[in-house]
Amino acid sequence: MTVNVPKERNKGSYALFLTFNESFKADVGALGTLTVEKGEYCYAGSAMNGLSQRIRRHFSKKKKMHWHIDRLTVKSDAMEAFVSYEKDECGIARIAEECSFVPVFKGFGASDCKCETHLFYNAGGVKEKMLNAAAMIPFAP
Repeated sequence: MTVNVPKERNKGSYALFLTFNESFKADVGALGTLTVEKGEYCYAGSAMNGLSQRIRRHFSKKKKMHWHIDRLTVKSDAMEAFVSYEKDECGIARIAEECSFVPVFKGFGASDCKCETHLFYNAGGVKEKMLNAAAMIPFAP
């Protein structure tokens, strides 16, 4: 089931899955130049107002670089998003790690919390487990 976020529920958290067919280097501001290996990644984020707009922005390839994740979304070969109205972004990050996603790039997307990172590498076969554990629903851009 794919849903758009209704206006009255336009705040919450999300998991953004990005697929890269090739490895590349990305300049990520204060984090420096990072080497992103090919594969699938999960980014945990949130929007306290404008959840739909935030996720749609991630899907856009032409945008001003503002957040750490912007440097990756413009290079992704595929993306999909899932939303939660129950979990915060740190909770989603915690669940991703508990479900065997591998934390990457200390401080990525986590400059305003105590988490190590909000970006994780999918080492394989754990995506459905994570989505079920976090009770997330698909988002349609």
